[in-house]
Amino acid sequence: MFDVAVFGSLFVTLFVIMDPPGITPIFLALTAGRPAKVQRKMALQAVMVAFGVIAVFGLLGQQILDYLHVSVPALMIAGGLLLLLIALDLLTGKTDEPTQTKDVNVALVPLGMPLLAGPGAIVSVILAVQHADTAAQQVSVWAAIIAMHLVLWVTMRYSLLIIRVIKDGGVVLVTRLAGMMLSAIAVQQIINGVTQVIKNS
Repeated sequence: MFDVAVFGSLFVTLFVIMDPPGITPIFLALTAGRPAKVQRKMALQAVMVAFGVIAVFGLLGQQILDYLHVSVPALMIAGGLLLLLIALDLLTGKTDEPTQTKDVNVALVPLGMPLLAGPGAIVSVILAVQHADTAAQQVSVWAAIIAMHLVLWVTMRYSLLIIRVIKDGGVVLVTRLAGMMLSAIAVQQIINGVTQVIKNS
Protein backbone atom coordinates (compact mmCIF):
# COMPACT_ATOMS: atom_id res chain seq x y z
CA MET A 1 0.00 0.00 0.00
CA PHE A 2 2.92 2.37 -0.63
CA ASP A 3 4.65 3.50 -3.83
CA VAL A 4 8.20 4.60 -3.04
CA ALA A 5 8.77 6.04 -6.54
CA VAL A 6 5.69 8.30 -6.33
CA PHE A 7 6.61 9.38 -2.78
CA GLY A 8 10.22 10.15 -3.73
CA SER A 9 9.30 12.00 -6.91
CA LEU A 10 6.78 14.34 -5.24
CA PHE A 11 8.89 14.84 -2.11
CA VAL A 12 11.94 15.90 -4.15
CA THR A 13 9.79 18.16 -6.34
CA LEU A 14 8.24 19.87 -3.31
CA PHE A 15 11.63 20.14 -1.58
CA VAL A 16 13.08 21.98 -4.58
CA ILE A 17 10.02 24.27 -4.92
CA MET A 18 9.38 24.98 -1.22
CA ASP A 19 13.14 25.09 -0.50
CA PRO A 20 13.47 24.71 3.31
CA PRO A 21 17.11 26.00 3.42
CA GLY A 22 16.17 29.01 1.27
CA ILE A 23 13.13 29.88 3.36
CA THR A 24 15.24 30.07 6.54
CA PRO A 25 16.68 33.61 6.09
CA ILE A 26 13.28 34.89 4.94
CA PHE A 27 11.59 33.37 8.00
CA LEU A 28 14.26 34.84 10.30
CA ALA A 29 13.91 38.28 8.69
CA LEU A 30 10.10 38.33 8.92
CA THR A 31 9.96 37.12 12.54
CA ALA A 32 12.94 39.10 13.88
CA GLY A 33 12.28 41.09 17.05
CA ARG A 34 9.53 38.85 18.34
CA PRO A 35 9.85 36.68 21.48
CA ALA A 36 11.20 33.16 20.88
CA LYS A 37 7.88 31.63 21.95
CA VAL A 38 6.01 33.70 19.35
CA GLN A 39 8.55 32.82 16.66
CA ARG A 40 8.13 29.09 17.37
CA LYS A 41 4.36 29.51 17.22
CA MET A 42 4.65 31.34 13.89
CA ALA A 43 6.82 28.55 12.46
CA LEU A 44 4.07 26.05 13.28
CA GLN A 45 1.31 28.37 12.01
CA ALA A 46 3.10 28.93 8.69
CA VAL A 47 3.46 25.19 8.13
CA MET A 48 -0.16 24.53 9.12
CA VAL A 49 -1.43 27.26 6.76
CA ALA A 50 0.73 25.91 3.93
CA PHE A 51 -0.48 22.37 4.57
CA GLY A 52 -4.11 23.51 4.68
CA VAL A 53 -3.80 25.35 1.36
CA ILE A 54 -1.93 22.46 -0.29
CA ALA A 55 -4.47 19.92 1.04
CA VAL A 56 -7.45 21.93 -0.25
CA PHE A 57 -5.90 22.32 -3.69
CA GLY A 58 -4.84 18.67 -3.67
CA LEU A 59 -8.45 17.65 -3.14
CA LEU A 60 -10.30 20.35 -5.09
CA GLY A 61 -7.59 22.28 -6.96
CA GLN A 62 -8.69 21.90 -10.55
CA GLN A 63 -12.33 22.50 -9.67
CA ILE A 64 -11.43 25.70 -7.76
CA LEU A 65 -9.35 27.08 -10.65
CA ASP A 66 -12.02 26.17 -13.20
CA TYR A 67 -14.82 27.70 -11.10
CA LEU A 68 -12.93 30.98 -10.68
CA HIS A 69 -11.81 30.91 -14.34
CA VAL A 70 -8.24 31.35 -13.13
CA SER A 71 -5.39 29.88 -15.16
CA VAL A 72 -2.20 28.50 -13.60
CA PRO A 73 -0.07 31.26 -15.25
CA ALA A 74 -2.36 33.92 -13.72
CA LEU A 75 -1.88 32.29 -10.32
CA MET A 76 1.90 32.36 -10.82
CA ILE A 77 1.97 36.04 -11.85
CA ALA A 78 -0.28 37.10 -8.93
CA GLY A 79 1.87 35.17 -6.45
CA GLY A 80 5.03 36.70 -7.92
CA LEU A 81 3.68 40.26 -7.62
CA LEU A 82 2.69 39.68 -3.98
CA LEU A 83 6.15 38.31 -3.16
CA LEU A 84 7.80 41.25 -4.95
CA LEU A 85 5.95 43.75 -2.76
CA ILE A 86 7.11 41.93 0.38
CA ALA A 87 10.67 41.68 -0.98
CA LEU A 88 10.79 45.46 -1.58
CA ASP A 89 9.73 46.04 2.04
CA LEU A 90 12.58 43.81 3.26
CA LEU A 91 15.12 45.51 0.97
CA THR A 92 14.12 49.05 1.95
CA GLY A 93 13.99 48.24 5.66
CA LYS A 94 10.32 49.07 6.11
CA THR A 95 9.85 45.89 8.15
CA ASP A 96 12.14 47.45 10.78
CA GLU A 97 9.27 49.69 11.81
CA PRO A 98 7.51 47.96 14.72
CA THR A 99 4.17 49.66 14.00
CA GLN A 100 4.03 48.02 10.61
CA THR A 101 4.65 44.43 11.66
CA LYS A 102 3.72 44.28 15.34
CA ASP A 103 0.12 43.21 14.78
CA VAL A 104 0.63 41.46 11.45
CA ASN A 105 0.84 37.67 11.44
CA VAL A 106 3.46 37.02 8.77
CA ALA A 107 2.98 33.29 9.40
CA LEU A 108 -0.19 33.50 7.31
CA VAL A 109 0.99 35.88 4.56
CA PRO A 110 3.60 35.73 3.12
CA LEU A 111 5.09 32.68 4.88
CA GLY A 112 2.19 30.22 4.74
CA MET A 113 1.07 31.50 1.36
CA PRO A 114 2.46 32.28 -1.18
CA LEU A 115 6.01 31.49 0.00
CA LEU A 116 5.48 27.89 1.12
CA ALA A 117 2.16 27.09 -0.55
CA GLY A 118 2.96 28.96 -3.75
CA PRO A 119 1.74 28.34 -7.30
CA GLY A 120 4.55 25.88 -8.03
CA ALA A 121 3.77 23.68 -5.04
CA ILE A 122 0.01 23.90 -5.65
CA VAL A 123 0.30 22.89 -9.31
CA SER A 124 2.70 20.04 -8.48
CA VAL A 125 0.28 18.64 -5.91
CA ILE A 126 -2.74 18.99 -8.23
CA LEU A 127 -0.90 17.05 -10.96
CA ALA A 128 0.41 14.41 -8.53
CA VAL A 129 -3.10 13.77 -7.16
CA GLN A 130 -4.56 13.58 -10.67
CA HIS A 131 -1.90 11.07 -11.81
CA ALA A 132 -2.23 8.85 -8.70
CA ASP A 133 -4.45 6.09 -10.06
CA THR A 134 -4.18 3.48 -7.29
CA ALA A 135 -4.79 3.65 -3.55
CA ALA A 136 -1.07 3.02 -2.94
CA GLN A 137 -0.14 5.99 -5.11
CA GLN A 138 -2.68 8.24 -3.37
CA VAL A 139 -1.27 7.23 0.04
CA SER A 140 2.25 7.92 -1.23
CA VAL A 141 1.28 11.37 -2.54
CA TRP A 142 -0.22 12.45 0.77
CA ALA A 143 2.66 10.90 2.73
CA ALA A 144 5.10 13.00 0.65
CA ILE A 145 3.06 16.16 1.33
CA ILE A 146 3.00 15.50 5.10
CA ALA A 147 6.73 14.60 5.18
CA MET A 148 7.62 17.81 3.33
CA HIS A 149 5.70 19.96 5.79
CA LEU A 150 7.39 18.21 8.74
CA VAL A 151 10.78 19.05 7.19
CA LEU A 152 9.69 22.68 6.76
CA TRP A 153 8.57 22.92 10.39
CA VAL A 154 11.80 21.40 11.75
CA THR A 155 13.90 23.72 9.54
CA MET A 156 12.13 26.89 10.65
CA ARG A 157 11.74 25.80 14.27
CA TYR A 158 15.47 25.25 14.75
CA SER A 159 16.62 28.11 12.52
CA LEU A 160 15.63 30.38 15.43
CA LEU A 161 18.88 29.36 17.13
CA ILE A 162 20.69 31.34 14.42
CA ILE A 163 19.12 34.62 15.61
CA ARG A 164 20.62 34.14 19.08
CA VAL A 165 24.08 33.86 17.51
CA ILE A 166 23.99 36.65 14.89
CA LYS A 167 22.33 39.31 17.13
CA ASP A 168 20.72 42.53 15.81
CA GLY A 169 23.40 43.43 13.25
CA GLY A 170 23.21 39.98 11.72
CA VAL A 171 19.41 40.17 11.58
CA VAL A 172 19.61 43.36 9.46
CA LEU A 173 22.05 41.62 7.11
CA VAL A 174 19.81 38.54 6.90
CA THR A 175 16.81 40.79 6.22
CA ARG A 176 18.52 42.46 3.24
CA LEU A 177 19.73 39.08 1.95
CA ALA A 178 16.21 37.66 2.30
CA GLY A 179 14.78 40.64 0.42
CA MET A 180 17.21 40.12 -2.45
CA MET A 181 16.50 36.38 -2.62
CA LEU A 182 12.76 36.91 -2.38
CA SER A 183 12.76 39.54 -5.13
CA ALA A 184 14.63 37.12 -7.42
CA ILE A 185 12.10 34.35 -6.62
CA ALA A 186 9.23 36.76 -7.29
CA VAL A 187 10.61 37.97 -10.63
CA GLN A 188 11.30 34.40 -11.74
CA GLN A 189 7.74 33.42 -10.83
CA ILE A 190 6.34 36.32 -12.87
CA ILE A 191 8.59 35.40 -15.84
CA ASN A 192 7.42 31.77 -15.64
CA GLY A 193 3.79 32.91 -15.61
CA VAL A 194 4.25 35.27 -18.57
CA THR A 195 6.14 32.55 -20.48
CA GLN A 196 3.24 30.15 -19.92
CA VAL A 197 0.75 32.75 -21.16
CA ILE A 198 2.80 33.30 -24.35
CA LYS A 199 3.10 29.54 -24.92
CA ASN A 200 -0.64 29.01 -24.48
CA SER A 201 -1.66 31.93 -26.72
